[in-house]
Amino acid sequence: MTAGLLLAAGGGRRYGMPKALVERDGRLLVEHGLATLRAAGCGPITVVLGAAAETVRERADLAGALVVTNPDWADGMGTSLRAGLDALSGTGATAAIVLLVDTPGVTAEAVRRVSNHASAGALVVATYHGERGHPVLLGRDHWAGVTELAVGDVGARPYLRAHRHRVVTVACEDVADGTDLDRPAS
Repeated sequence: MTAGLLLAAGGGRRYGMPKALVERDGRLLVEHGLATLRAAGCGPITVVLGAAAETVRERADLAGALVVTNPDWADGMGTSLRAGLDALSGTGATAAIVLLVDTPGVTAEAVRRVSNHASAGALVVATYHGERGHPVLLGRDHWAGVTELAVGDVGARPYLRAHRHRVVTVACEDVADGTDLDRPAS
């Protein structure tokens, strides 16, 4: 069982508003990310909220997902990753696919490609033209180590760097766009 973990807690400082509340193609980015994980067959799915969490809960359809509010969201993505993995620890998930709310170009096909490598010991990263991006798959055996090193705004990057010899990369540029939406014009 591969869980989905959507990180949607940030305040969107450069964007000018929490990205979970950004509307694109008629729906909120948080709903788009959740739909992508669902369409890829992930389950259970956890959504981590933080900035404007109550507004997101009011406006977004998050039915079927475990919604976790990260009170420390302002300290960076690492706190949201820790909160999400902690929420998933009580499930039977073998691995977690991590998706960021500000990557609406990531498709269900890219998530499926990465999750095809799922196992408790797996570390898998999508690539786009040779550059690492999302989604990222973290096997359950690595959750404690990822949690320990996930500080500030770097998420799993330090853990993946420390275990680079074990990381499998999966090219996804033919089925998705891994670009982060950092500013409204992007």
